[in-house]
Amino acid sequence: MKKFFSMLLALVMLLALAGCGGDTKAPAQDQGGSDANQTEQGGEPADTGDTGDAGDYHIGIVTGSVSQSEDDRRGAEAFQAKYGEDKVTLAIYPDNFTEELETTIQTIVNMSDDPLMKAVIVNQSIPGTTEAFRQIKERRPDILCIAGEAHEDLPEIGSAADLVCNNDFVSRGYLIIRTAHELGADTFVHISFPRHMAYETMSRRVAVMREACKEFGMEFVLETAPDPTSDVGIPGAQAYILENVPAWVQKYGENAAYFCTNDAHTEPLLKQLVEYGGYFIEADLPSPLMGYPGALGLDLTEEAGDFEKILAKVESALVEKGAADRFGTWAYSYGYTLSAGLAEHAKNVIEGKCEITDMDAVAEALNVYSPKAQWNGAGYTNATTGVKSDNVFLIYQDTYIMGDPGHFMGNADVEIPEKYYTVS
Repeated sequence: MKKFFSMLLALVMLLALAGCGGDTKAPAQDQGGSDANQTEQGGEPADTGDTGDAGDYHIGIVTGSVSQSEDDRRGAEAFQAKYGEDKVTLAIYPDNFTEELETTIQTIVNMSDDPLMKAVIVNQSIPGTTEAFRQIKERRPDILCIAGEAHEDLPEIGSAADLVCNNDFVSRGYLIIRTAHELGADTFVHISFPRHMAYETMSRRVAVMREACKEFGMEFVLETAPDPTSDVGIPGAQAYILENVPAWVQKYGENAAYFCTNDAHTEPLLKQLVEYGGYFIEADLPSPLMGYPGALGLDLTEEAGDFEKILAKVESALVEKGAADRFGTWAYSYGYTLSAGLAEHAKNVIEGKCEITDMDAVAEALNVYSPKAQWNGAGYTNATTGVKSDNVFLIYQDTYIMGDPGHFMGNADVEIPEKYYTVS
């Protein structure tokens, strides 16, 4: 019996030594750049739950094409140029995304095939993004899913995304009308089409605009234009705007302000308003690049990426054409800043510098690409239930009116009357 226990004790000590020896060899796997994202035998990245030491990882950004949403795409390209193609993957969803829903979804989901992918940003988050995020989360719950400018109902996409950031359609619905009134406009013409008006964000903004027009004694008018994703395509939709603006100006007068909900409509609208008269406060997704270069025939190759120089050149061209104090924008592109800024925020979250729903951290990331901008915003509140979301944020930048000299309207500091938050 004594001999048996001696042998058993020796065996235990031998096993313990073998275990210690195995531990001393483990760090060798991490040499040469391996990290917490190292894949397991099944090919899926190990979800350690700790992002403090991110190591090697990838970020994916999905946007529309240059023809549909140039600023969104340029912002994604700027982020990729900053951190490298080996770190940042870009993709484009179809122009005709309403007819190619499955392709849109698959384009987004394909990002999760990369075992090192840790965040996917979609800007603009067109229909299909919610389903794509759900599929990604089923496959890879470790991937951050971030939606920029969602076209789907905010509570719905908020249930699938880790973070959603949209322009503040409530505050801007009021501020755009207020600004038009301050500049001298007496009529506000809203141009859109049924698909956009089915979105909660846009339909609520129209309701806010209508109420604000009543407050400021302005006439509110709805005009319908072709959907660029329909059979007429972008060329047909733009041709319609070019043909109809002169008649609208004759009908509503030169003191009417115009607004359209689609990027493709913006350039022809601006071109004709410069020619025939009228006000344009800011685009649906504001930027000095949104419609202005094409409408004014500007070559901004030398100014590319420098929004202060871009703004100055656009402003100078408007003044030369006698259009001072009638056209506005955000000093820094919303689409550009959102694509790059949300990716910057994702990078900070992955590296353990902040939490995904830290609004101050989101603002700091946006300011990396809009250093002199004044931003404001708040969490999204459901007008029906009154419930405030903790992962859906509404944001906006101060409005800049181009003139000689141009000036900011101070909109980031305006207190929005409480009643507008419940208008629906």
